[in-house]
Amino acid sequence: MAHDNHHEVGAELLLRRVIEIVTNARAMPLSTTVRVEKDEVLELLEDALERLPDELRQARWMLKERAEFLAKVQREADEILEAARVRSERMVQRTEIVRSAQHLSQKTVEQAREDASRLRHEAEDYCDQKLAAFEIVLERTMKTVQAGRDKLRVTPLPAQGRGDLGFGPDTGDLGATEGADEAFFDQDQP
Repeated sequence: MAHDNHHEVGAELLLRRVIEIVTNARAMPLSTTVRVEKDEVLELLEDALERLPDELRQARWMLKERAEFLAKVQREADEILEAARVRSERMVQRTEIVRSAQHLSQKTVEQAREDASRLRHEAEDYCDQKLAAFEIVLERTMKTVQAGRDKLRVTPLPAQGRGDLGFGPDTGDLGATEGADEAFFDQDQP
């Protein structure tokens, strides 16, 4: 095989060709030793060695590219995880803020209800005290009125004094009724 024919073929294919040559080599008569074309095998092995560094460089370059790609993907994954962590922390904080606000509003409403109840009781107590005081004043007034009425029932008007006041037979006796000796004065009678 010519050296020029093997430039397009990769090192792996050249090595496989050498293996094929050795495998298909004819055995020497009465021996297990095989006979191969030394020049052809050496040429193939040299071509393979020449190509091997290029392929190794390509493989190393591909491994480096792969490592860089994996590092880039890892960085992106780390950034995504960090963003998710930050977002979840914000959500937890918002949840805590909402929970705290709800707790505070609940306490405020409860305090307002307690204050309203206390103020209502205080207002009721104040009104009750004022009404009790007013009731006492009314009871005293009623007793005074009743005492005045009782006094008017028992005290007779003097007969001579009527003439002095201008209520005589000549003036028409405006307040007198048929029994002038009657001691009862009724303001509701005409």
